Amino acid sequence: MKVERFLHAIDGISTWVGKATAWLMIVLMLVVCIEVFKRYVLNAPTAWIFDAQNMLYGTLFMLAGAYTLAQNAHVRGDFFYSSMRPRTQATFDLVLYFVFFLPGIAALIYAGTDYAADSWRIAEHSNVTADGPPVYHFKTVIPIAGALVMLQGIAEIMRCVVCLKTGEWPSRLKDVAEIDVVGEQLANSEFVDEESRRIAIENAQKIDEAARQRGMGGELNT
Repeated sequence: MKVERFLHAIDGISTWVGKATAWLMIVLMLVVCIEVFKRYVLNAPTAWIFDAQNMLYGTLFMLAGAYTLAQNAHVRGDFFYSSMRPRTQATFDLVLYFVFFLPGIAALIYAGTDYAADSWRIAEHSNVTADGPPVYHFKTVIPIAGALVMLQGIAEIMRCVVCLKTGEWPSRLKDVAEIDVVGEQLANSEFVDEESRRIAIENAQKIDEAARQRGMGGELNT
């Protein structure tokens, strides 16, 4: 239970950061809409808007990485992976974490820290446009995002170790879940006969359960 609480604590940090960062999408949308209005209606385009859009989207993309990893939502070749037993999955993941993940993220943190320090030292501004906005605050996001992904990666490695010992994936903090939209619509439609509705409900439940087991840490049926 102590290990599970520790894993959920890390999941909670990644989830909080991811949800807080998601609000940048609203800011980005407003910035784009305002700029379109200024450019095409007022004929007064903003010179540094391209830099601002890049920084907003880049910040959103980087800081959402740990949250995506916490929800087991990164893209993977799931065709073979989903048919493996949990211990086989854990072994496969553990090797990849040590061979690729840890060195890659460590290099990102190390290089990102240097980039950010140099940028603050010279008070760096964007050179894409004349009199571009400052970028040192944006470059600071690189090592911060790397540290958050590394923290979540440590939790994922611990999950692999627990799975190797117990044969089952430890649980995750629940957030959003995959659903069978078509199946749900069929199940709730008044124009579908009872047998088709029953089959649709069963299929939706199977898909939802399979998604829950893959994403939330249950044992797969093989």
